[in-house]
Amino acid sequence: MGPARQERPEHEAVPGRRPPRRRFLGACAGLGLASVTAAACDAPGPAHGHRRAAVSHRPETEQDRTGTPDWRIASRGPAPAVAGYADRVSATPGEECGLYVSTTAASFRVSAFRVGWYGGAQARLVWTSERVRGRRQAEPRLLPDTRTVRADWPRTLTFGTSGWPEGAYLLRLETDSGHQRYVPLILRSTQGAGRTVLMHAPATWQAYNRWGGHSLYAGASGAYATRSLAVSFDRPYDADGAEKFMVYERAAVVLAERLGIPLAYTTGTDVHRDPEVLRGASAVVCLGHDEYWSPEQRRHVTRARDAGSNLVFLGANTCFRRVRLEDGQTRPDRTVVCYKTSLRADPCYRTRPAQVTTDFRSAPAPDPESSLTGVLYEGYPTDAPYVVHAADHWLYEGTGVRPGDGFDHLVGVEYDRITPAAPVPAPLEITAHSPLVCGGRRSHSDSAYYTAASGAGVFATGTMRWVEALMAGTRDGGRDHAMDARTRAFVIRTTENALRAFAEGPAARHRPAPRPNVTEVYKGPA
Repeated sequence: MGPARQERPEHEAVPGRRPPRRRFLGACAGLGLASVTAAACDAPGPAHGHRRAAVSHRPETEQDRTGTPDWRIASRGPAPAVAGYADRVSATPGEECGLYVSTTAASFRVSAFRVGWYGGAQARLVWTSERVRGRRQAEPRLLPDTRTVRADWPRTLTFGTSGWPEGAYLLRLETDSGHQRYVPLILRSTQGAGRTVLMHAPATWQAYNRWGGHSLYAGASGAYATRSLAVSFDRPYDADGAEKFMVYERAAVVLAERLGIPLAYTTGTDVHRDPEVLRGASAVVCLGHDEYWSPEQRRHVTRARDAGSNLVFLGANTCFRRVRLEDGQTRPDRTVVCYKTSLRADPCYRTRPAQVTTDFRSAPAPDPESSLTGVLYEGYPTDAPYVVHAADHWLYEGTGVRPGDGFDHLVGVEYDRITPAAPVPAPLEITAHSPLVCGGRRSHSDSAYYTAASGAGVFATGTMRWVEALMAGTRDGGRDHAMDARTRAFVIRTTENALRAFAEGPAARHRPAPRPNVTEVYKGPA
């Protein structure tokens, strides 16, 4: 598909850290929720010797409906101050969850915040524990065959989720010295019929997770050659504990909830295992950074499209890596396997080529992602304006854009484009065509819209900064790459147009058809 590329340790590294990167160039109303409080019991649980949180309910108050402003992390402290992980990436409401926590503090507290609109507060407290005695856990294990880091800590406490609404949650660990970390948890929906399904990307979160010194990009020395070949959910996330969710997913959840459309919540690892939540869904939304998919997940999402569910890809580099999900220490699907360029060492290489964990487009079973997304991942890194091409497209309704209008810095740090040599669904319309330079080579990023035979509409933004732009220029913009309020307004309105239209059912039945223009747009130099 093109020249060789270098692996990158991470998209948009922590400021001050610029490790080697890969390059590839190839052909607003809140929801009312019930609040819960809990206490950690002093007596250890019968099986694990950990604390069990007892749950009590109280009537909903006005504060519940308006949210809880104090949900953000105020102080991380040093890395050992506090860290934790849950025994599952998602649960259904009512299930018990376990937490595994290490801290240098004498005690800590856990608070569960549900992410949503809430009148602009963006989260609401639904559960809090009393103080739990702190303990510094043992150093993690490194499994030598795959250089997989696992914490393998004893469980610290168990809590129930009875009465918690479905949605995306941040469990905030807070020590008595004031240091904090998040643990993400999705309260997943079991049914998505008639709803827009938000599909979170924990496999991608874990692929970039450097906790314990190893990720799928680098080992403890920072070298690609010593990277993990498999990574485990049985360890905390690095940084604030939920970095990928916060940067690439949270803003889209907040916007979707503000619209008031019927929503369902799941993860790619859940769709891998059971596609039931996609059955009859109005739409499926892939969030800002959703790179790592299993073949089963891809097959299930494709079948949903072919049954009439609209698809939205709010990032770039989506469905790029083929992974396997294998069992962890205590539960299934707790290990993300991806050999990448070491594919010949993958145990499936000779016997099950379609399960070999490398890029979807690569041998031994090439299946480029563009057959699903409409666009093909091309390169990294870039920073360029997003340039509107089809200004009269219904997706841009109400934005006031004209052909050629640009929005600075919206294309980056990775991007997708239409690649005529790759399999692309038809009819397909390029809605934005953005000139850029990547690795010294001139190219383009494309946004594209197509419809499937089922009537499903599919929109791909072609840039990884789309979700970040939803909060550009605000206190939560953070890594907003100098995107401004004008860009934020454009991205918000376009995203609203897509989500509202797709919530109505197969887009081909109620929105104008794509106007095929790939040949016209790419008639000159690419």
